[in-house]
Amino acid sequence: MDTMTLTSPGDPTSPAAASNTAYPPTQPTSGSASTGSLPPRGGRLHRVWRGADTDPAWARPALMGVLLATLVLYTWNLTASGYANSFYSAAVQAGSESWKAFFFGSSDAANSITVDKPPASLWVMALSVRLLGLNSFAILFPQVLMGVATVGVVYTTVKRHFGAAAGLIAGVALALTPVAALMFTFNNPDALLTLLMALGAWATMKAIEQASPKWMMIVGVFIGLGFLTKTLQVLLVVPFFGLAYLVAAPTTLRKRIIHSLMAVGTMVLSAGWWVAIVELIPASARPYIGGSQTNSFLELTFGYNGLGRLSGDETGSVGGGGGAAGGQWGETGLFRMFSSSVGGQVSWLIPSALILLAAGLWLRGRLPRTDLRRAAYVVWGGWLVVTMLVFSFMAGIFHEYYTVALAPAIAALVGMGAVEVWERRDSAVATVALSAAIAAAATWSFILLSRTTAYGEWLRVSVLALGMAAALLVLGLRWFHPRAVPLVLAAALVAGLAGPAAYTVSTTAQAHSGSIVTAGPAGSGGGPGGMRGGMPPQQQGQTGTTQPGGAPTGGTTGGGMGGLLDASTPSTAVVAALSQDADQFTWVAAAVGSQTAAGLQLGTGLPVMAIGGFNGSDPSPTLAQFQQYVANGKIHYFASGGRGFGNQNGGSSSSSEIASWVEQNFTAVTIDGSTFYDLTQPLSATS
Repeated sequence: MDTMTLTSPGDPTSPAAASNTAYPPTQPTSGSASTGSLPPRGGRLHRVWRGADTDPAWARPALMGVLLATLVLYTWNLTASGYANSFYSAAVQAGSESWKAFFFGSSDAANSITVDKPPASLWVMALSVRLLGLNSFAILFPQVLMGVATVGVVYTTVKRHFGAAAGLIAGVALALTPVAALMFTFNNPDALLTLLMALGAWATMKAIEQASPKWMMIVGVFIGLGFLTKTLQVLLVVPFFGLAYLVAAPTTLRKRIIHSLMAVGTMVLSAGWWVAIVELIPASARPYIGGSQTNSFLELTFGYNGLGRLSGDETGSVGGGGGAAGGQWGETGLFRMFSSSVGGQVSWLIPSALILLAAGLWLRGRLPRTDLRRAAYVVWGGWLVVTMLVFSFMAGIFHEYYTVALAPAIAALVGMGAVEVWERRDSAVATVALSAAIAAAATWSFILLSRTTAYGEWLRVSVLALGMAAALLVLGLRWFHPRAVPLVLAAALVAGLAGPAAYTVSTTAQAHSGSIVTAGPAGSGGGPGGMRGGMPPQQQGQTGTTQPGGAPTGGTTGGGMGGLLDASTPSTAVVAALSQDADQFTWVAAAVGSQTAAGLQLGTGLPVMAIGGFNGSDPSPTLAQFQQYVANGKIHYFASGGRGFGNQNGGSSSSSEIASWVEQNFTAVTIDGSTFYDLTQPLSATS
């Protein structure tokens, strides 16, 4: 690496030159030789290995190395997590058995109720299970591939206008973000959502380059699919995607507006087809919409999963809202992303990203409207700032792992900004910004590493010393021998990435299970099994034995049938009892709460009804409906001990009514220490 490695010869520094940046770059990017000096291209394998003629020779091999390392890091301990979040794994199992359950995202193959999210992420996993069978690898490996793909997309998007070095910095920073390593090895919807948002940013930059309505419509497709993954969260990136196009696309304002409206229309169509089917089909012909109180996906979207997350007014939720003084989902406020529970997940490079974002916008502030680098800052910077502010002040349900949505934007801004200020290092503003970004990364890493005892003193002290030295030396690089420059830059990179790298390795070395998981070393957030924080304290306990798939649960041991946050694996005797005469019943069992039902379903491979959905607070089924199911001989057993929070925050009390009715009218049987009620054996005539 020499002093020119980060320099893009074609980068304009004058307004006249910058006017050409509205179109795809035609000049060699950082460190590249002229095309005439390159050896003739060979076959397809050579093209894959070498990349474009305008790329430096090291760029494509380095990218492949980063992608391969990410794949290995995320895969090596993957199946230790078993079924991970059994709530979604049970729905995946159902979708692999029933195409109707696949389409709606049902919790069981008999289609009693759906999960409380749209089904796009389940579709990917269910197809994998149909191909590879029901096992931990089949469920979790698609998430790993999404992680590798997201790293590649961020690299490609950043490299296009800032050079290969910027792309590699961004890709490595993303791969080593602890919460990214967590969620790209876990089966929550956030992995697919993050990939789709990154693809949206990539397509937005392509659209801006070409003033292309086609690419704007592709942006709409990615956003629409993001909605079918996790509803309204994907819309947080839309305002600045649209603003960047309206400002920077090299065409008339009228066409920019029309193209943006076309993107909105495509977005609505990409998501709306599924929503329309669900809303228009008779309720009797589909499963109940989990998470809603009125069996409506629109209510779920704008209530429990939408505005309720912002206000804290979530009907049927298990916890109340937060507030400036703290609440059941953690203290809200401007510095929430830096708190003791959230900081280690994602915030390592946020201070540096914000410094470099401000510097980049300042340095490019007077260039023409169509400047593509400034447009990139708007796309990625808007993504980061808007999403971070929403997460910081939302008063409803908030989990630490949500912050994976910030990771691509942080990584991109660090890569882009680092190269930008390096290229402009003759400017005092750029040099000071680079030094400040390095110092901020080292200082904040020192603080975050001080919150855990997992790595001792040596790591945090080394990071701080190395980073502060690099920050000071950067200020005087012009007086250094050229051979010393790479050493200073390498020290800066190590200081910025050593802390998150340590957290990431610790994350992938552990099993994670249940509904609430966090990244980092054991004990950094409280609670075993990867379940640390994010749950109202008075509602964290549950019973459980082992996580389906073999990993330990996040609950206390006790031989129960699972709980609100995690499922337990039923014993061989329980599986045998529930499987007996299974073909005579629609559901071999029913249980309050989705996690309790999920454990039984994954253990038996047979449909189990989740009464009340995830929280046990949905009116599905009502007592009258459940009584009719029992009268018709559709349910064999009722599992005692399921956890639910019916009638809380305005939720339905159906689950508690059903449990009371069953206990009063049916025979209790004990199977290997677990209590069930045989719904074919009434104590007396049921009412």
